[in-house]
Amino acid sequence: MGNALGPLSGEDRTRVIRAMRLITRLLGGRPHPAATLELRAPEAGDLGWVIERQSRLYAAEYGWNADYETLVLRILADFAADHDPARERGWIAEIEGEPVGAVFVVRKDDRTAKLRLLHVEGRARGAGVGRRLVDEVLTFARAAGYSRIELWTNDVLSSARKLYVHAGFQLVGSEEHDSFGHRLTGETWARDL
Repeated sequence: MGNALGPLSGEDRTRVIRAMRLITRLLGGRPHPAATLELRAPEAGDLGWVIERQSRLYAAEYGWNADYETLVLRILADFAADHDPARERGWIAEIEGEPVGAVFVVRKDDRTAKLRLLHVEGRARGAGVGRRLVDEVLTFARAAGYSRIELWTNDVLSSARKLYVHAGFQLVGSEEHDSFGHRLTGETWARDL
């Protein structure tokens, strides 16, 4: 392919490569391993994107109802209204300028941070996005002075649970609950920093 792109200007080469990535994404392929993964702070509109994407994603994959959307909305409304940037932060993951995931870390108490709302779009799963987001949370939480981090998830979110185990989290509690239109098992995971 290098020879085919040779006669093109730098700008046209970039356009062709972006078009090929778009075709791959739209046809359900995973991002190319050479694709650039970038993490950035949320910008205007990103919190709405997280609410919309997580709500649709979990509705499609697990049949969760609008109660989940309400939970995400509450978490992000609290974050937007009152977060301390020195101790709380969010990240949007992008591949080639397209958002493909997000995560947030918030204060539970002076000693303990909480990982919140990790998600990775289906088209980016397997590309290291989730692992990178979790690593970023852990690095930030340590630097912010926390000595422990917790998260709450549900047992049906098996891919996320694998990420947490890989990052050193341990299951510290579980409880059945009726939420999001289903009977679920909620789990609390934690680790020292």
